[in-house]
Order: sequence, then C-alpha cells, then structure tokens
Amino acid sequence: MTADTEGRRRGGREARRARRAQPLPLNEAPIRPGMEGGQYKPLDDAGVARIHGAVLDVLEQIGLAQAIPSCVEACTAKGAVMGADGRLRFPRALVEDTVAKANRRFVMYGQDPRHDMEPWGNRVYFGTAGAAVEVVDVKNRRYRESLLADLYDMARLVDVLDNIHFFQRTCVPRDMPTARDMDFNTLYACVSGTTKHVGSSWVNPLYVEKSFDMLHLIAGGEKKWRDRPFVSQSNCFVVPPLKFAEDACRCLEAAVKGGMPVLLLSAGQAGATAPAALAGAVVQAVAEVLAGLVYVNALKPGHPAIFGTWPFVSDLRTGAMCGGSAEQALLSAACGQMAHFYDLVGGAAAGMCDAKLPDAQAGYEKGVNLALAGVSGLNLVYEAAGMHASLLGFSLESLVIDNDIIGQAQRAIRGIDVDDDSLSVEAMREVCIGGPGHYLGHEQTLRLMQSAYVYPQIGDRSSPKEWVERGEPDILTHADRRMREILSSHYPHHVADDVDAEIRRQFDIKLPRAAMSPGDGRWEAA
Repeated sequence: MTADTEGRRRGGREARRARRAQPLPLNEAPIRPGMEGGQYKPLDDAGVARIHGAVLDVLEQIGLAQAIPSCVEACTAKGAVMGADGRLRFPRALVEDTVAKANRRFVMYGQDPRHDMEPWGNRVYFGTAGAAVEVVDVKNRRYRESLLADLYDMARLVDVLDNIHFFQRTCVPRDMPTARDMDFNTLYACVSGTTKHVGSSWVNPLYVEKSFDMLHLIAGGEKKWRDRPFVSQSNCFVVPPLKFAEDACRCLEAAVKGGMPVLLLSAGQAGATAPAALAGAVVQAVAEVLAGLVYVNALKPGHPAIFGTWPFVSDLRTGAMCGGSAEQALLSAACGQMAHFYDLVGGAAAGMCDAKLPDAQAGYEKGVNLALAGVSGLNLVYEAAGMHASLLGFSLESLVIDNDIIGQAQRAIRGIDVDDDSLSVEAMREVCIGGPGHYLGHEQTLRLMQSAYVYPQIGDRSSPKEWVERGEPDILTHADRRMREILSSHYPHHVADDVDAEIRRQFDIKLPRAAMSPGDGRWEAA
C-alpha cells in the first residue's frame, strides 16, 4: 500500500468520523427531551386504586392543619370544611371535581423556545433542584460553603449540557447577607446563567411580588411574561405530616397572582415525617399535594400547578435521609404512576445520592434512581444531577458526569424499536449468504450508529492499552476538563445589556459583571 493510498484511507476515515460527530436533528437522535416512559409500574392497578381511596379518606377525615385565613376562605368557598379542631378538610367530591378540571396540558417555557417542555402524558424531562448549602471540592476532598458565583456557574453548565432539560435552583448562596438579597440574587443568577426553564424559591411574598419586576424586564413586559412564564416557583406549602406552611402559602398566592407556574411540593421523609410504609408515604404525599391543588384552583381555576409528590426516605437505623436508596427509586416511580392515574403533570425527586464524592457509590445510586424514574414515565425528574450527601452538597463535576448517566437512562426510556428493518432478517441474509460473515460495515450498522445508540461524552470506553497510553485518566479527570472548558468559555448573554443595567438599578445584585465574562480568573481551560 502506498503512502498516498494510506493517506486517502485515513482522510476518508477522519471525514466519516467528523460527519458522525455532527449533532443529528432531534427527530433523528437516539434520545431527546420528552421521550415517553411508562414501561415500569411498581404499583399494580389494585394498588393504585387503594392508594387513591386512602388519599380521599385522609383528606376528608383528617385534613390539614395551620391553613392561613386566605386559604380557608378560598377553599371553603369551594366546599372544603373548616373543623372546630382547626383542620381544613376536603370532601371527596371537591377533590375529584378539582382533579377533573385542573390544568393538565401546560408548557413549561424556556427563555429560548428551543427549550420549551411539554411535560404531560408519559413524557419525561430531567433537571436539577435542591437547596444544597455546600459545594463539593472534589480535588481537595472537602466541602465548603456554596456561594452566589457557584449558583451562576451551575446554571451555565446546565445551559450547555444537553441531557439536563431544566434548571431549578441548586444551592443556597450563603454569601447573601439577608433573605431579600438571597431571593433576588438567586433568581438573577439562574435566569442569567441559562435560557432553559428555571425554578426558584422565595421566603417572603413581598419578594415574590417584587421579583416579577425583574421577570417583566427580561420578558419585555408583563403581557409577554404571562404569555410565556419561563420561571416556576418551587413551593413547600406543607410541613409534613399534613400541615400547611404559612409563609410558603403566602408566597404561593403571590405566584398564582403573578402568573407563575407552581410546583406543589410535599417532601415528607418516610419513617420521620411520613409513614415508614412506602405505600403510606405515597398516600400522605398525594393527599398533601391534592390539597394544594384544591387550594391553587380555588384561587385561580386552571392555574398551572405541578403534582410535586417528593417523599424521601430515612435510614431507619439512624433516622438520616438516604436519597440514593432503592426505596427512594420505588417511591419516585410510584409517584410518577399516581400522577398518570390523575393525568396531572407530575414531578418528583430522583438522582440525588448519599455518596459524598462523585465515586462508584454515587454512580450506582444515581443510575438506579434515574433509570427507574425515567422508565416510570415521571414527567419532571428533579434533583437529577449534581446532588450529593443527601442534598447537603453539590458537585459541578457531577453535573457533567450525571449528564452522561441521564443519557443512558433516556436510552432505556426509549426502549427497543421493533419493525421490519430492526428485525434484521434481510441484514442476516445479506451477511450470512455470500457476505462477509459480520455486520461491522453493513449499511444497517452504519445507519444505526447515531440514530439508535447513545455514546458517553466523558465515560471511557477505550482499551486498557489506550487508557495507559493516555495517562490512565479516570472519569473525574474527564469531568474536570469538560467542566473547565465550559466555564472558561460559556458566558450566556441572552439578557440584553440595557435590561441588565436596569435590573441592577432596581435590585441590589451581588454578582459582579466581571464574573459574567471571560477573564475573571476563576476558570481556565484545561
């Protein structure tokens, strides 16, 4: 073989590799946002029916305590009953009527329409969430306080990572001097760092109301905001078991008034603030969220509300939360199944882990939970990336690693296509009768390389020899390099300078402009 021939062959291989490296259109890609799950059902039909019956019993007979006066007024006007014991009870007919009339087909908008989500039916989307108070310093194997700049960096990473479809606030910026500063700056860092849908939380209804001024500026006016609300409120409106959270309820009412979708979040912990029996934990979570659904629809019929059943799990030996357990996977999948039963947009937590570092324990805990939540058809999988130490710590490197894990979970959601081509009878005939006896160069193989197979972006599939030649890198080496590549170069600029200046005039924004452009010195390309 001449050098010229070898050069042409090598050039042809490189050209084919370059073509394969180009992203496919979404309709041809092996995975995409919003693929349909629902194959896995931890509850049989009889179990679903019994849980529903128990939920109605709980709401009608036990009810919820600590309802604020405006909640009592709105709900009793629709048929709820305020008892002499101070508990607000919800008759079966009221609950069933509310579910029947609830909004179940609302888009969760991104600032960029490319990231709009349609989370109904069995469609599945993965995103972040949480209120971690520390950041995992992987290099030094320690934890440190989370800062506003960290939150902005997390949003920037998610903006680039294709398999993470929305960004809900990931950490508490502990360098904020007041709750007011925290609420406004958290929102600012999130919406400035990504064009994907954002979720955030507030501690005071006055801060919610003022935050709409910021959102209206970014949207281009109140009407444009109300037409395409690109931020949702994550609201823990209940304190399990079966009590309303008074300040959170006031924030909920402000969100509804301002046209913001709400995540009705019930986060009891099985064995502590929810029954240890997994079925009982599901019953309590569903009952609490349906009470919230009645509340929201009493305030504004048809307002977008996410069925946010988030029951967590205790290690019953210690009482500590264990977010990476198999029991957690079962609970999240069961909650997805209950959302399907009611035909409501469902969200639950799956993908957080108990491991303190991105290690083998983190991998197996995240993998099991993400796969089961995905194939259950849970619409919105929160906490899906980055979260460690049972929600106490967040790792930027894990965002990159978890993007790969979610990609594999999405491939499991897609399942196996069965049609004349995939049955492969003709391919077998061509290969086995007069053919080469293998499928390596077959037309079907080459065609399916991109459209049916998912490849890790940082996972290592090289041979041991190649791995040694490259310096024996582990997944953290790859994740750190990719993270630094993104953070040293990707500075979103979708909020116009004049709008940003006006936001800074109206709000005390603590994130320096210098930290939002290259050259700030915090990150260098690997």
